[in-house]
Amino acid sequence: MKRFILDTSLFTNPDVFAQFGPDAQQAISAFTRLACRVDAEFYMPGSVYEELSKMKDLREIAADFESVVGLRSPRKHDLTIPSELLYELIEEVRHRIDRGLRIAEELAAEVARKIEDHGQLINKLRGRYRETLRQGILDSKEDVDVLLLAYELDGIVVSADEGLRKWADKVGIKILDPRHFRRILENLADGFARLSD
Repeated sequence: MKRFILDTSLFTNPDVFAQFGPDAQQAISAFTRLACRVDAEFYMPGSVYEELSKMKDLREIAADFESVVGLRSPRKHDLTIPSELLYELIEEVRHRIDRGLRIAEELAAEVARKIEDHGQLINKLRGRYRETLRQGILDSKEDVDVLLLAYELDGIVVSADEGLRKWADKVGIKILDPRHFRRILENLADGFARLSD
């Protein structure tokens, strides 16, 4: 049986949730209805569900969602992960911090030359710094929870987060393109319906 580990981005990224509905709430409802027809298990770490609840109003759809998606955090104290993963992560963080510092230095020098445009340059600095430090890396405990739960359950990560996808692949966790998730679920539901007949 397939086990899907869901990330917040499935319901917060407009390019992804649009396959299910025009807004996040309708997308979650459509996903829930479709997931009920699939012979698969769906999980979301508690930290990710909490994050989703802060970003989207789930009050009217929470019970339906929770009846289909198991809220479960990874067993952090029982899991063993390859130490090489930790070394790679630390090395990448150090590399990104150094790159971020170089960007800050470049833009600070630019500000010194163009004092009158400092507001625009500060915004440019923030954007480039954020992109350099956070894009393509595990940058939150929620990302780590998804990664560890998928590792523990031998699940499939469903996320649009580049960093989470990259690190899941490094560890050998299955990933899928979240933009195809609805079609994948429909195919699974059709296959399950044929088997039930």
